[in-house]
Amino acid sequence: MSEPTTQPVPEPVPEPVPEPALPPDPLPEPVPEPALPPDPLPTPLPEPVPGPGLPPDPLPDVRPGSVPPQVAHDELLADAALGTGGDVTDPFELPEEAPAPPPSPGSYEVPVSTYRFQLTPDFGFDKVAELAPYLRDLGVSHVYLSPILQAVPESRHGYDVTDHSRVREEFGGVEGLRELSATMAQHGIGIVVDIVPNHMTIPVPESGNAQLWSVLKDGPGSPYASWFDIDWSVEDGDGTDGGVGKVNMPVLGDEGEAVADGDVLRYHDHEFPLPDTYYRLVDWRRGPGYRRFFDVSSLIGVRVEDPEVFDATHAVILSLVEEGVIQGLRVDHPDGLAEPRGYLSRLRERSGVWTVAEKILVGSERLPADWECDGTTGYETLNRITGLFVDPAGREPLVELFTRLTGVGGDYAAVVRESKAEVLNLFFGAEIDRLHAVVGSDRQTLVELLAAMPVYRAYAVPGEPVPEVSARIVEEAGRVAAGRLPEGAPVAEVVERVLTGPADAVTRFQQTCGPVMAKGVEDTALYRWYPLSCLNEVGGEPDRFGGSVEEFHAFCREMSPGTMTTLSTHDTKRSEDVRARLAVLSEMPEEWAAAVGEWSSKVSFDPALDYLAWQNLMASWPIGPDRFFDYLFKAAREAKTSISWATPDPAYERGIRDFVGRAVEECGASVAEFAARIEPYARSNSLGQKIVQLMLPGVPDVYWGNEITDFSLVDPDNRRPVDFQLRRRMLSAAQAHASQEHPDEPHPSPAATAALSWDEAKLAITARALDLRRRLDPEAPYVPIEAGEHAIAFARGERAVTVATRLPVGLERRGGWGSTTLTLPHGTWRDLLSGTEYTGRIPLAHLLSVHPVALLERV
Repeated sequence: MSEPTTQPVPEPVPEPVPEPALPPDPLPEPVPEPALPPDPLPTPLPEPVPGPGLPPDPLPDVRPGSVPPQVAHDELLADAALGTGGDVTDPFELPEEAPAPPPSPGSYEVPVSTYRFQLTPDFGFDKVAELAPYLRDLGVSHVYLSPILQAVPESRHGYDVTDHSRVREEFGGVEGLRELSATMAQHGIGIVVDIVPNHMTIPVPESGNAQLWSVLKDGPGSPYASWFDIDWSVEDGDGTDGGVGKVNMPVLGDEGEAVADGDVLRYHDHEFPLPDTYYRLVDWRRGPGYRRFFDVSSLIGVRVEDPEVFDATHAVILSLVEEGVIQGLRVDHPDGLAEPRGYLSRLRERSGVWTVAEKILVGSERLPADWECDGTTGYETLNRITGLFVDPAGREPLVELFTRLTGVGGDYAAVVRESKAEVLNLFFGAEIDRLHAVVGSDRQTLVELLAAMPVYRAYAVPGEPVPEVSARIVEEAGRVAAGRLPEGAPVAEVVERVLTGPADAVTRFQQTCGPVMAKGVEDTALYRWYPLSCLNEVGGEPDRFGGSVEEFHAFCREMSPGTMTTLSTHDTKRSEDVRARLAVLSEMPEEWAAAVGEWSSKVSFDPALDYLAWQNLMASWPIGPDRFFDYLFKAAREAKTSISWATPDPAYERGIRDFVGRAVEECGASVAEFAARIEPYARSNSLGQKIVQLMLPGVPDVYWGNEITDFSLVDPDNRRPVDFQLRRRMLSAAQAHASQEHPDEPHPSPAATAALSWDEAKLAITARALDLRRRLDPEAPYVPIEAGEHAIAFARGERAVTVATRLPVGLERRGGWGSTTLTLPHGTWRDLLSGTEYTGRIPLAHLLSVHPVALLERV
C-alpha cells in the first residue's frame, strides 16, 4: 500500500544520504522494432481552469521549521512531494473508442514470474530496457513496474500521482514505455504495472494537480467536483458553520501568513486560487476536509466508484492494455475504495488481464471470494514462509529478554490496543467526526469499535445481506469494545449501523478501518513490540513464533495458481535476508542475549529503542552510520514513544545519532563477529525461504536486486540503486561455467561443489527455479512430502520436487541428518543445483550434502 505512515512535521529531517547514479550498462544489441499502432484519438474532458505559472524567480527562502514539508507517502523521502515547478497540465484526454471486449475469464496470460522494478527519475524505462537480456537469462517472464503515470517530478516511488492522462515524463513518457515493451517482447518478457486508484497527490504548489485546482477554484461547480471525496460541510475553526463549499486544507505552519498575489493566494511554497470561496487554510495538524490516504493529508481520496471518474483515471492504462503494451495489473490499496469488489469487477471487465490486489490478510483471513482478481501481492505467503524458519521454542526466552531490556509488557495485544487508541486520538479526529455524523449514536463507542477491529476491512456492502464472516468480525469487535466502555454504551446499535445502516455509514466505516489498522499496527505497534523483529512484517503477527510444517502444507494446498508470492517488496520492514538472519536468533536466544548484554554495557540510549537497534544493526551488517541512523530515526518516530512525526525533539534526535555512531564504532567488530558466526545458519534460511517461495503455487515475484543477498531495512533504504552490472557478471559467469561443465545438457546445473558464495548460491537457486517454472504447469498441485522436523519438502504435480532445510541450528545440535530419509515420487529425479540424479528413498544427508536445499526435476 505502499503503506504510508508519515505526517508532515515542522522540524526538518536529517539530510538523506545521496544515492549514486547507476553506472550505464551496455546496451543490448539493436534489433528491428515492430511497427506500433497509432495513439488512440483523444476526446477532451471539460477543460480545468488553468493554474498560474510560478514566478520567474524562486520564492524567498523559508526559515526551517516555519512550514511543515508535505509528505505524500509513508515510505517517502522527505522531499518526495515538492512542487512541479511549472504550470498545471493540459486538459485531460480520453481515448475516443472504448477498449475491445476482454478475453473470456481464464483466457488471459498469467505470468510465470515477475521482477519488480522501482522506477525513479534516474532509473526509467530505458534503464529497464537495457536489462532485457539479463532478465531473460535469469528466467523472468514479466517485469513488474512501480506506478508509471505522471507523479511529482522528484518522486522516488510514484504513488503521488498528479496526472492520469500522461505516462511519467521522467521515465521516458509513453513512447519510452512503448519502446520498453517492444524490447521486452523481443526477449519474451511482458509488462505488469502498479496502478493507484485510491488517491492522487496534493502537490506543492497545488496548481500541479489540474483537477484539484479546478475544484478549489469552482467548488461543486467544477467539472471535476465528483473526482474527490470531499466533505463540503466542515465548520470553521471557531465551531461556527462555515457554509457549504469550504473544504479544509491543512497547510498552515506556526510562522508566516498567506499573501494575495494577483489571482493567487501564496503561503510559502503553497498556492491556491483566489478568491478563496471554496476552501479554507487551516493548521497542518488539523484533519483535512477530504478523505486522505491513511493520515497523509497530501494524498486526497479519489472516487473511482463513479463510472466517469473510473473512466477518466484509467483511460491511459486501459488504452495501453488494449494496445498490448501492458499485460498485467497490480492494484494499490483496494481497501481504501468505497467498493473494492465493484472496482475490481469493472477493472477486469475493461482490462481482461491478470490482476492482483495489494490486500493485507491477517492470520486466518482469506481474500474475499467475490473479488474478480487472481490473488494478492503476497504478504500472507511471506509471513507464512518466515514462520517456517522460526523456532517456536525461542518465544519464551526472547519475549523475556525483550521485556527485561525495554520495560514493555509481554502482551502484544495490549500494545496493539494502546497503539490504536493513540493514533485514533492523534490523527483521525476528522475521519471520526465525518463517520460519526453518518453513523450517529455515541462517538466514543464508535472509536472503541474501530480500535477493536482485528482486520483491515470486513466487506459489508450497503443494501446487500451482510456476509456471515463480516458480521462475525464486527460483532466480535463490538464485544471487545463493550469491555472497554461504560456499562450501557450503545455497542449493539453502532454495530448494526455500520453493518446494515445508511450506505454512507457502512462504506465510511469500512474505509476507516484500514487506516486505523495500518497506523496503529504497522506503523506504531510493530515498532514498540519486537522480541524477534523478523516477525514484525506487514500483516504479520509478532507474537506468533513460527508455525508447523503441517500448517504450512495446509495453507499451500489452498493457494491460487494466479496469486503473487513474494519475500521482499518496496514496503517490507526488512529485506528477506535480514529476516533470514533474525530467524536464527529464535534457535539461539541465550547466545543472542549474551551478545546484546555485551553491546548494551558499552553503548545505551533509550530502552524503548536500543534492543530494536541491536537486532537490526546485526541483521543488516555491514551498514554505515548514516544509513543506520536514517533507519533508527524513522523507527523512533513511528514508535511515538519519545518523538513522532508530529512532535520532533532535536535533543533526542541528536541522541540517536550519537548512539548510532558509538554503536558502530565501539561495537561494530563484535557485531560483525556475531553476524559471521551465524552466517551458515542465516545462509541456510535465506536459500531455503527463496526456493520455497519460488516453487510454491502462484506467481513468484523477485524484488529488484534480491536474486542475490540484500540486507536492506525499511524504505527508503530498500529503494537504493541496485548494482546490476555485478548481477549480470555473476549470471554470465555462472552460465559459462555450467555450459563448460555440462556441454550436452539443455539446463546444466550451476555448480557441483559447495564452493559457491552466498550470493552465487542464491542467484543459482533463483535462475534454476525460474527456469523450471517455465516448464511447470501452473496448475500443478501442491503435494506435501514427509521429511522430518528439519526439512520442508513438497512436489508440484509430477514434474518438480523442492526440499529445504529448516531450523539449521537445532539440526546441527542433534548431530545432523542421521538416518532421516525422504521418499521421492516414482521415477528418476535430477537435482538442478548439484546435477546428481536420485530415485526412491534418499537419505537427506546425501541429498543435502552440497547445498541446504534441493530442486529436483523428473528426468
